[in-house]
Amino acid sequence: MPAPLRDSAVPKHEQLRAILLQKCTRELQPGDLMTSERNLMQDYGVSRITVREAIGQLVNEGYLVRVRGKGTFVAHRPVQSRLHLASFTEEMHNLGHQPATLVLVAEEAVPPEGTARALNLAAGTAAYHVRRLRLADEEPVSVDDAWFNPELLPGLISHDLTGSIYRTTAERYQRPIERAVQIVDAQAAEAGIAALLGVRKGAPVLHFDRVSFSAELPIEHTHSWYRADRYRVQMEVGERSQV
Repeated sequence: MPAPLRDSAVPKHEQLRAILLQKCTRELQPGDLMTSERNLMQDYGVSRITVREAIGQLVNEGYLVRVRGKGTFVAHRPVQSRLHLASFTEEMHNLGHQPATLVLVAEEAVPPEGTARALNLAAGTAAYHVRRLRLADEEPVSVDDAWFNPELLPGLISHDLTGSIYRTTAERYQRPIERAVQIVDAQAAEAGIAALLGVRKGAPVLHFDRVSFSAELPIEHTHSWYRADRYRVQMEVGERSQV
């Protein structure tokens, strides 16, 4: 039985927050139900205001999530990425997550006009189209819809596409991805993307529009949609040099 909280220099809501944070990160799993407000009041001898203040802080910090009519649950750990050039598989491993991939489409088809221009392909020329659902720790994180230049990567879709395609381009084709031009914006998830990511239609997602290069040759044009509640981007910003 937990001991009631004592009066001290540390406010009771902060004491309770520390206790609940340990439960979130060490005892419970993502998706587990947190102890009810009533039981927390009884267990620790505190008021409802104290309980709600402690829980509210953890909700704001992303450790807990409230579901109307059901209770408060441990939130899924967000994937926090540094903004740098790396494959999803490599990045997830480096961040301590277990990556997995479901290949939804692997075909040769005529790409949209914008993609053809990005890949320097003549209008009507076919390219490799690979659409994949990417997961971290068995939870959906992103949908990647990629097109690849078939002249530079002949037979690409005959290889294993569940791992790092960047590794395949480097090791099998000697065309490592060395740089990329990327635009990031916020979008409302359309129905198909929402269903794959497990969110409601119209939920906020991060959208990445990326053209990747090997030397000066455009290899890949990808649109990716990431769950905004499970993916964060960290970047370092330096002062621009003066000319």
